Amino acid sequence: MRNIFGELPETLPFWHPAVLIATWFGAGLLPIGPGTWGSAAALPFGWALMVLGGPMLLAVAIAVVFAAGWWAADVFVRELKADDPPEVVVDEVVAQWLVLTITPLTIEGYLSAFLLFRFFDTFKIWPASWIDEQVSGAAGVMLDDFVAGLFAFAGMAAVLYVQSL
Repeated sequence: MRNIFGELPETLPFWHPAVLIATWFGAGLLPIGPGTWGSAAALPFGWALMVLGGPMLLAVAIAVVFAAGWWAADVFVRELKADDPPEVVVDEVVAQWLVLTITPLTIEGYLSAFLLFRFFDTFKIWPASWIDEQVSGAAGVMLDDFVAGLFAFAGMAAVLYVQSL
């Protein structure tokens, strides 16, 4: 069922755990640029996790949400019968958090991390582009953005290094 808020599998209601996780509580159902909405929705959660427990807590959350996201993406993709539905944004959340593990807890830092990840997610530098084109199902959904997150992580590390000189 497609509407201005994205597409949901007819067999899964919005409150189904797979839908809530895959769409990151509905962020992926917002109109125009669901990946950007998913990345933006990741920021306050990432901030809270960093304040509560620092990079280690955020790293644990990345692992847990990656696993839950893989499951949710698998359910969503199978039910919708689509390879990489734009409504699934849990992959953006995990990858955005990856960058936040080394990002300073400042508005400027988080804006930089957001822009870096959106750049690498949009342009899909190899091997992210290969994964996006060749790997199907939940693996393709989750892994191409994770690789983009690694590139953004490296970009943030480079920015922080240059600032320290």
